[in-house]
Amino acid sequence: MTALSARMLTRSRSLGPGAGPRGCREEPGPLRRREAAAEARKSHSPVKRPRKAQRLRVAYEGSDSEKGEGAEPLKVPVWEPQDWQQQLVNIRAMRNKKDAPVDHLGTEHCYDSSAPPKQVRRYQVLLSLMLSSQTKDQVTAGAMQRLRARGLTVDSILQTDDATLGKLIYPVGFWRSKVKYIKQTSAILQQHYGGDIPASVAELVALPGVGPKMAHLAMAVAWGTVSGIAVDTHVHRIANRLRWTKKATKSPEETRAALEEWLPRELWHEINGLLVGFGQQTCLPVHPRCHACLNQALCPAAQGL
Repeated sequence: MTALSARMLTRSRSLGPGAGPRGCREEPGPLRRREAAAEARKSHSPVKRPRKAQRLRVAYEGSDSEKGEGAEPLKVPVWEPQDWQQQLVNIRAMRNKKDAPVDHLGTEHCYDSSAPPKQVRRYQVLLSLMLSSQTKDQVTAGAMQRLRARGLTVDSILQTDDATLGKLIYPVGFWRSKVKYIKQTSAILQQHYGGDIPASVAELVALPGVGPKMAHLAMAVAWGTVSGIAVDTHVHRIANRLRWTKKATKSPEETRAALEEWLPRELWHEINGLLVGFGQQTCLPVHPRCHACLNQALCPAAQGL
């Protein structure tokens, strides 16, 4: 055997079975055929496509740069009572004479508008509000007249003994407690506010004997600022009778929050005096005069009274 033949034989053995010229391959065995058939069946089986996710549309209000010309701002629906605008028109009509006690003897008429300086007038406004709690306007006005006759200032109140002060403000409701509150509040005003009254609701309600209704009225009358709706027993009662609250409220402060949710802010200042006078003359706490009320057909509570 030549050296060339030996090298070719060695190479043929190293390639193993099936080696040979290009294109010549060993026939596939039974196992290979079964695998091929399985692959074919798999290729013809239906393909499950992923489920298309649903898109959730979210409305939002974009910035000015994102809004196109003519685009309308997003409007959030706000609850409001049925027929409230017509009810308000009717109450205004019934109150057009301005002849209720609050119109002549309320807080705006109890202080000395000519008393200098302004801080004295503001102090008198606050004092009249403190006296008015659980008290009729006529009684509050009488007490304020007696106090003003002696010179109603922070210093004069602090120099007045408790017994004398009690006689001057009697018979306002809870007059003994009010003597204590008036003295304490006057001392705080002298020490911390230079004899003036605070210019915020938060500071006002921190004073002894001053509640939210008094604070909001003080802001309006003394400072000329509308900070909220002043709600007393009249406003609380009428708002619930007219269903001006989304649900029945149990306190004046709860009523205030409910009214401020929907009542336009430009009406906040007007609503107290308007409803107080209406409650003094027509929508009375007991035996309301529904027969004389223009809202009789529109008032949800009229049928049961």
